[in-house]
Amino acid sequence: MGAAQVVFLLPAAERFGAQRLDEAGARALGRADRLQDGEPGHRPQLLRHFELLPRHWPIAALSRQLDAGDAAGSAWLRADPAYVRPDINGARLLASGEALALGEADAAALLPALKPLFGDAGFPIDAPVPARWYLRLPPQAGLPEFTAPSEALGADLFEHLAEGAAGRRWRTLLNEAQILLHNHPWNARRVERGLAPVNSLWFWGAGVLPDHVRSDFAAVTGEEESLRALAAAAGLRVQPSEVRFAAPDVDTLVDLRPLRDLRLFAQDWLAPALQAMQAGRLASLRLDLEDGSAYHVARGQRWRLWRRPQATLAR
Repeated sequence: MGAAQVVFLLPAAERFGAQRLDEAGARALGRADRLQDGEPGHRPQLLRHFELLPRHWPIAALSRQLDAGDAAGSAWLRADPAYVRPDINGARLLASGEALALGEADAAALLPALKPLFGDAGFPIDAPVPARWYLRLPPQAGLPEFTAPSEALGADLFEHLAEGAAGRRWRTLLNEAQILLHNHPWNARRVERGLAPVNSLWFWGAGVLPDHVRSDFAAVTGEEESLRALAAAAGLRVQPSEVRFAAPDVDTLVDLRPLRDLRLFAQDWLAPALQAMQAGRLASLRLDLEDGSAYHVARGQRWRLWRRPQATLAR
């Protein structure tokens, strides 16, 4: 088996601010091939590496299949626990899902209050994982467009609510759920423990399982739920995050989007990847940034002595 190819999924360059690569990293980036820009954003970045047929974005169904294995035959909508804080202009989404540090006790305490509301509406709610709550819907359920929580974090809640006649029912359900959660005594206990209350839900990720998910990779490394759900559906090896690069034995997609320190990226990931490439243990490396920019790094580029170093990942 030949040396593997690796893609580093990285956050947008602006997340690193004014930080700069070290000399070796800047030299390698300056000599790399700058690839054509792709569409920016979380979803387009993942769709550059996964093909879904039909082409849609049913993350609720994909993550449900990963969490419970029973997604087939229904449509799914995530109804993740959320914390919104009122302000002078309305309310803002400050946290949802895993950011709320929920345990089994939290789900066991809060879900019973919501089950009659959603059950009566024909959308049973449950939580196979404490941080991920689901509504089961009929397969042909007509749904409005919902916004992913990553796109609404810190923003005015009302700018991201489902719109139009199709969204009216969901706005009503959300309002009733917020009343139930706001009055729930379990939230007072969470606040006493220094934890954010679960005072809202976030609807997103609607859809049914795709007929087919494929990828050119054989493995992924990372913890982000959408990536792991897509990888599982495509039959890829799903591996936990690592603290430093080690040359893989198969083509691998490595999720480094949580990184915010360019020095650590250069030291723990880029430098050892370059060393593996020079030793013939890595065939090539691609840097794929969430802002759509991308670079291809290959062994033969070390002879591009005329290229100037590039110390930042910015466009």
